[in-house]
Amino acid sequence: MNELLREVLGWLGYLERPEVCLQILILLMIALGVHSLQRAGFDHRFPKLLKPLVGPALAALATLTLLKVSYPHGLASFITASWLGWSMLTLLDCGLCTYLPRQRVHELLSRLLRPLYLLAVTLLLINRLDSVQDLALISIGQFFDTDLTLGKLFSSLLISYLLLIGSGPPAAVVAWLIQWLIGCSDGSRKALELIIRYAVVGIGITAVGFQIGLNSTAIVAIAGGLSVGLGFGIKEVFSNFVSGIWLLFEGSVRPGEVLMVDGDPCEVRKLGLRATLLWRDRDNAELLIPNQMFFTAQATTYTASDRMRRSEIRIGAAYRHDPRVVLRLLEETAGTVPRVLKQPAPRALQVAYGDSAILYSLRYWIENPMDNIGIISEVNQAIWIAFDREGIEIPFPQQVNTILENPGIKGGPVARDTPTSPQH
Repeated sequence: MNELLREVLGWLGYLERPEVCLQILILLMIALGVHSLQRAGFDHRFPKLLKPLVGPALAALATLTLLKVSYPHGLASFITASWLGWSMLTLLDCGLCTYLPRQRVHELLSRLLRPLYLLAVTLLLINRLDSVQDLALISIGQFFDTDLTLGKLFSSLLISYLLLIGSGPPAAVVAWLIQWLIGCSDGSRKALELIIRYAVVGIGITAVGFQIGLNSTAIVAIAGGLSVGLGFGIKEVFSNFVSGIWLLFEGSVRPGEVLMVDGDPCEVRKLGLRATLLWRDRDNAELLIPNQMFFTAQATTYTASDRMRRSEIRIGAAYRHDPRVVLRLLEETAGTVPRVLKQPAPRALQVAYGDSAILYSLRYWIENPMDNIGIISEVNQAIWIAFDREGIEIPFPQQVNTILENPGIKGGPVARDTPTSPQH
């Protein structure tokens, strides 16, 4: 570690040179100026594709000026080229959004491309100040009787990061190919994608351990330490992880399925290592449910075998209307709603005699359980219009107060009926 510290302190001598300080100052002033223009809104005058290139263009102009006057400009050229590459990533973001979902593009850039680009720029900058190969040979200590160098540590961390973050797209491609070959459902494809990703990460982490020089004895010792930790601090985390793997193999909870959580339909978006991510449509909320909860609590799914769901609406009609007419009208009205399935056909039932009306039940099938609330609203509006057109009354409860004459008082009030205001 002392050798690494001496190397880092040696870089400060390069940064203290007047030529280097002037180049840094010029580029810093350009960056602050571009930021001020963006905050003031002056960049709106430029086309959308040219906005990210304004800063690199000004930096390139300053670099050419230094070159014209025969002033040192190596660092300025490097920073300008790096700034231009970063701007190209911004343009790539705009281009990919026209072909891929916005969320996928954001994850690809923020978790993979931009960190890798910054890492590459950092390594190139260090190579200008020193030799990366020499730095990689610096020893930083012993790990299970194995000499751990800076290069081994860096490569191990980089490979682990790529396995955790970059294994998603290849796993998705392999799962898509398997789905194309055997014709499995989308839920099975997503579950297979997660299983492939976990397998790749597990094998990769083990390979990283062997790469840094760990032998089988060291790996067994690490596994023993983890087992002790599982028994104390991270027992719940490991339980949720095992539960997630079991759910994937069992197929009871898969991405794309719809579960009822607290009376609301929620779509499973992602089955993670610790928790399952669900999306609730009515308020666009995302719920994180620990995987272990699916083994200890009851859950209702509408997509175990298919996504069809039966929905129901209850409504009352006045006693003076023929129930056969009302039943037929309810079934015909539900058939006119576009998102109500024609097969199985809607069915209306007479379920009870109420105090003020005959109660009917209209049952129909929908294709997507997440659309249930919106379809209920559409069917209710269609029933209102149909009843109004056919003159069918939807009664509301009423109460009648009868005032009786007191026989002991002459000239008392006369008995009469006075209806009160409707009570809904």
